[in-house]
Amino acid sequence: MAAASQLVSLQKTRHVGPYALAGRIRGDYARLQGALQSRGYYAGRVVVRVSLHGKTLEGTAPDLASFLNEAGADDKVQVRIQAEPGIQFTIGQIVITPLAATPAEGLAKDKEPSLSEAERKSMGVQEGQPAIAGDILAAQGRLSHFLQEEGYGLADVQPPQAMLRPNHQIDVYIKMKRGPKLIVGPIALEGLKRVKERYVRRRLALKEGQLYQPSAIEQARLDLGSTGLFSSIQQRNADYVLPLPPQGASAKGKVDKKGKAPPLPAGAEGALPLSFDFDEGKRHRITGDVGYSTDLGGRAGVSWLHRNFLGNGEQLRVAALATGLGGTAQQGVGYDAYVDFTKPDFLKRSQTLNVRLEGIRQLLYSYGQTAFLLHGGVSRPLGKDLSGSIGATVEQEHIRQFGHKAEYFIASLPLQLDYDGTHRSNPIEPATHGVKASIGVTPSLSLEHQTSFFIPMNAQASTYFDLTHLGLTKPGNSVIALRAMVGSVQGATTWHLPPDQRLYAGGPGSVRGYRYQGVGPQYQHTKYAIGGTAMDAGTVEFRQRLPKNLGVVGFVDAGQVSSGSIPAHGKLRVGYGGGVRYFTPIGPVRVDVAFPLHRAERGDRWELYLGLGETF
Repeated sequence: MAAASQLVSLQKTRHVGPYALAGRIRGDYARLQGALQSRGYYAGRVVVRVSLHGKTLEGTAPDLASFLNEAGADDKVQVRIQAEPGIQFTIGQIVITPLAATPAEGLAKDKEPSLSEAERKSMGVQEGQPAIAGDILAAQGRLSHFLQEEGYGLADVQPPQAMLRPNHQIDVYIKMKRGPKLIVGPIALEGLKRVKERYVRRRLALKEGQLYQPSAIEQARLDLGSTGLFSSIQQRNADYVLPLPPQGASAKGKVDKKGKAPPLPAGAEGALPLSFDFDEGKRHRITGDVGYSTDLGGRAGVSWLHRNFLGNGEQLRVAALATGLGGTAQQGVGYDAYVDFTKPDFLKRSQTLNVRLEGIRQLLYSYGQTAFLLHGGVSRPLGKDLSGSIGATVEQEHIRQFGHKAEYFIASLPLQLDYDGTHRSNPIEPATHGVKASIGVTPSLSLEHQTSFFIPMNAQASTYFDLTHLGLTKPGNSVIALRAMVGSVQGATTWHLPPDQRLYAGGPGSVRGYRYQGVGPQYQHTKYAIGGTAMDAGTVEFRQRLPKNLGVVGFVDAGQVSSGSIPAHGKLRVGYGGGVRYFTPIGPVRVDVAFPLHRAERGDRWELYLGLGETF
């Protein structure tokens, strides 16, 4: 009742004159009476009394404004509101009556509608329950939605009308026309220019002859939009209904492997043609990539993307980056150049082919590497939050370490499972709840310099806890983020592995505060990392949003690397630090400073990290 009263909601606003106050008082009668009736109290009564200078007047009095005009500048007017709800009305009977069909609707029969038990239940109201106005009004939309999902695409349900009865009951009358039960008719695709119609029809999760359901049609529209090929997609229903195809034939004459047409939905009476209108989006995009950390130095590059390379939603990306610009873990400038080709719906729906040709040069203190690799793989969802990938990679590389040169040819079969239970609507947004995890196994064969077979394995998991669940803050404002990772290489010792295939820790991806590859065994009296065959690392991070798109973080990282085959061995290194965030439409800009708890020999005193997006 208080929420419905203007006298209450405006009580602390600027003072008004007597006539305006009288208008508010009289207006509250209707508002409060409406609030009572909305909860089923149709016999309720509202009384407003106004007191001034020891006198009291009813709020409906014709001379109320003159009475209020007697108030002085320092006088307070007392307004007392009394609501007497009375008996709460209940729903007496719910009567469904026919709505006459128009002459153009030849398939619609003007007959007495009869609702099934499920249809009556879908309305959300029943006889004998309190006559809540919101529930009664919502019955129209609920019944209409239920009928349309059952295939009655032309169902017309009118707003309910109510009749008060003297026995404190309300009878509800709803006029409706069910219309024919429909299947999806011919589907027209309009506006396609560079995107091939064959691809769109294969991708469209809607087939001619299936039951007409608005939710399935909308899901099909959203799925096409998720390809990124279109700036807008509009769906329209035809204003006419087609007769069903002959008995034993499908909507488009299709047959199965046995030469039989798929059966039509039971009770179908007609086919409703649909159309999708497309506006194709921009095909090309150019983006830049910049970042900096004191250990890896700066990186800068550009990439070019073609969203529809062959007309079937294929993507071609060409990128080139300069790396190692002035880092403490670098001995010179390197590069990373690659071409990515992605083909969606490869061989089957939702399965993606990924091909990459890449050239890499990096001059780390641990080793120098020049490599060319070719990767091909297939990925697909395995469930709502689970996806998997399998591929093959060949790599030809040249490694230089302490003046020694070695050539390697490595063939591998990477296998990976990924789980993402954070349920973010936008992948660039920082996660605030849920769990992410991945596990990878990569059987590999190294040839030429030293022939060896080895199997790198890795697993990583992160979880996010929003303190709003403890009632301490607003949703998404204060988040505790945890991360753990482990890795192991089976089948070869450290010295039998190519240096780039060994495991390392240190840097923004594992233990901040230590330079890249700065955690683990090192050559004596140098800052050259040896690497290992087992590693583990963990992070605890607190993220706090501030006003004006700002945020702060604090974190502690820890990790270790060893030459054994089982993680959790080696010398544990701990780093700590904090940073600031500036949130933009493309993700948070990150600036972090981290320090080593136990500085390694020849290690850096601190590290600075600049980038886009959270670290995990």
